[in-house]
Formats: sequence, C-alpha cells, structure tokens
Amino acid sequence: MALRDQYPLYVANRPEQPNADLVVTDKFTGLPATRVAQADAAMIDRAIAAAVAAAAPMAAMASYERQAVLAHCVTRFTERQDELAHALCIEAGKPIRDARGEVGRLIDTFRIAAEESVRMCGEVQPLDISARARGYQGMWKCVPIGPCSFISPFNFPLNLAAHKIAPAIAVGCPFVMKPASRTPLGAIIIGEVLAETNLPDGAFSILPASRDGADLFTTDDRLKLLSFTGSPDVGWDLKARAGKKKVVLELGGNAAVIIMPDADLDDAADRTVFGAFYQSGQSCIGVQRILVHDAVYDAFKAKLVERTAKLIAGDPREEATFVGPMIDVKEAARLDGWIQEAVAGGATLLCGGQREGAMLAATLLENVPRAAKLNTEEAFGPVAFFTRVSTFEEALGIVNDSKFGLQAGIFTRDLFQMLKAWDHLDVGGVVINDVPSYRVDNMPYGGVKDSGLGREGVRFAMEDMTEIRNLVIRRRPQDL
Repeated sequence: MALRDQYPLYVANRPEQPNADLVVTDKFTGLPATRVAQADAAMIDRAIAAAVAAAAPMAAMASYERQAVLAHCVTRFTERQDELAHALCIEAGKPIRDARGEVGRLIDTFRIAAEESVRMCGEVQPLDISARARGYQGMWKCVPIGPCSFISPFNFPLNLAAHKIAPAIAVGCPFVMKPASRTPLGAIIIGEVLAETNLPDGAFSILPASRDGADLFTTDDRLKLLSFTGSPDVGWDLKARAGKKKVVLELGGNAAVIIMPDADLDDAADRTVFGAFYQSGQSCIGVQRILVHDAVYDAFKAKLVERTAKLIAGDPREEATFVGPMIDVKEAARLDGWIQEAVAGGATLLCGGQREGAMLAATLLENVPRAAKLNTEEAFGPVAFFTRVSTFEEALGIVNDSKFGLQAGIFTRDLFQMLKAWDHLDVGGVVINDVPSYRVDNMPYGGVKDSGLGREGVRFAMEDMTEIRNLVIRRRPQDL
C-alpha cells in the first residue's frame, strides 16, 4: 500500500494544496515518502477567523448531531484502518503491530467521544442556604469554551490528535490544529474524514506549519484554549506566551516502575520490556527507571536483560519487528550521547548501546549516576536503567525525586503498599501490577510538576473545553 504523492492541508473544512513544501520521510530508510502542503501565517489567520465564525453554529448543534459526526468517524476509520496503520508505520517509523494498535485507539477515542457527546450534564443547586436566599433556585450547565488551538506531537500522530479533536467535536468547539511536521499524515487523514460530515463551515482546520510560522496557534486572543502535547521546554514556553486563554499541557516524564519481592517476576519482566521499548521507547510514559528490591534484584535483572537482548530490531513494516527507528538521526545521536555520558560516569552497560543512523538498540544499564541526563531528563528512546532499593519507602522516594510526575507502575500484591503509593507518589497516575506505560483512552491522563497541566481522556478533555454557565431564579415572596 503506497502513500499518495502529496497531501493537502485543511482550511475551514476544505482541502487546499497551496504548495507541497513539507517533505515527509520514511523514518526507516530516511528517504522522502510523500509531500504535504504547509500553511503560512496568512492561512493560519484565515483558519482562526473561520473558527471564530463557526463558534455559534457549532455550539448550536444538537447532541445527536455531534454524536452522528463522531459515529461517522468511527465507521470510516474502521474502514480505512489498514491505510492508517501503513501511513503511521512510514511517517513515524512505528512497527506495524504498534501502528495497528494506535489505529485501534483512534477508533476507541472517537467511540468514547460519541458516547460522551450526549452527556454534557449540569446540576440543580439549592441556594437557600440562609434566610436571605429563601426563594432562590440555582442551576448550571456546561457550554463550549469557543475556538480551540491544538498542537500535537510526532510520537502518536493519530491518537494524540484524536484526544484533542474528538472531545472538541463532542462539546461543539471549532478548532485549528497544528500536527507535528515530521508526522502530519494521520491528522490530515482525520481531516479527510471530518470533511465528509456536515460540520458547520470553519469547524476545523488542520494546518501543518513550521514552528517559526505558527505563533498564532499560541498568541492569538481569538482562541480560547490551547492544548499542547510535546516536550516540557516547548510547552512551558507556549504557556508563558498564551495570554488569557486556558492552557492544557501534556508533557514529558522519566517514568519509573517498582518491582517488589512478591511480584510475579516473569510477568513483570514481560511487561517491563514492553513498557521500556515499545515504539522505540518514544513515549512520555515509557519505562525509564526500573527500581528493583534487593531481594529480587539479580533475578529480575537477568530475566529482563535476557528478554531485551532477544528483541527484533529493524524495518517497521516487518511483522516480527519490535524496535524500529527513532524519529530521526539527531534524536538517536542525542540519546546515544546520554548513554556514553552515563557509562563514562560509572554506569554499567548491560545490553544494547549500539547505534546505526536512527536505529538505536534496546539498551539497559545499571548504576547510572544520579546527576546523569539519563536519570534527570526524559530519554524518549529505547533506554532504561536499574536501581537497587532496600525498602518500598526508598523506592517511593526515588520515584518522587524527579522534576517530572506523569505516571508510575508498581508490581506488588500488597494492598497496603498499593494504597500507600497512591497516597504518596507525586504523579498523575499510579498503575498497579503493570508498567506506567499503560493507558486506556477514557481514563484521566496527565501529570504534575514539569509533566503538565490538566488531564486528557475524553470526558476530562471535554471539561476543559467547556465553561460553567450559572442560572439563578428568584421566586416572589407571595409565590412561596
């Protein structure tokens, strides 16, 4: 299945091909795979104006109409799932099995949004809490916040775009989206499907753009919400420049998993090798820090090293491939440098460590220095390292000793340790008997500290994309 020679962008629901300036490469071969239209500032301005004009018609859509749009998307994505997976495999270098999994999550996310689109509920609130409020009745409802700006990342081009687009349609918010320049095809195909629906003119625009030319996505005051997924440095900078609009940030992490003596070590090793190395470790909740209790440290290390060494790396089109290329040579070289820095500082390389172009072998280390970048920063690649701990409390302290706080995983059968972790870990989510890399698309997902602000997951994103509007009704004294 071949990609088309070129793809358009979408302005106010319609495809346009003003140029084919953006080259999308095959991330495994490094060769050009297709070309995509790229928006300039004037086109972005036009798209924002169209979104503003669409705000009232979008808000006026009935619940069943919004639901019908989302249901159409579910049907069409299901019909086009092979095409979507192939495009994802090429543009992101994602192994084909992972690509199919992401298409499944895209479909799940739109299906959840279709269900939630008819549940924009409010509340009746008694106001007569004192004598002065006798005869007063309150009610509130949720209304769309208005035109939204979305910026999505390269690592999940379909699903992380879906986590912005689907909730916006569910609540009735028009939007403009900037997909990642290295992986724009998924969002464009979503745009093709949305263009088949009866959304009001201007309801959506999908605009690949250079970072230098995309300031309006952040700074334009006509936009009422900015939702960004990407690196912490970029995310916090965008927040500082976003002005008065609401900002939702889903940023990075250096996620940890804790292995306790009562864990099923084989199961924990199977899940940890997945969590550390699926899609070449390019996940903000990929396992980076592996904290293992001293009682099982050597046994667990042996199991994980053995499994990691057997992972098949190579062409992501091949069914057997588990580790594909990183997004580009520059990123692979960066992470290779971090590995070398750790080894020079006293870390022991247990397996992997070899790089050829954008391919970096699945790598495990131990004794990584506390100040090394592999410990303090987000690796965002196929690298993880072991740390030996003596107590559960020590492990919790190490997890919290990070500027990030996205998710953490714990393998234990001890209910009290589970609850203690839930109480004390400074993260957005705790996953028990699985890796922190686990996510279901209806759960509240997001982090604290440098890992972001707000929560994704359809229902929770919908809350961010709405505002509460209050109603107070006074009855005359003679009517009481």
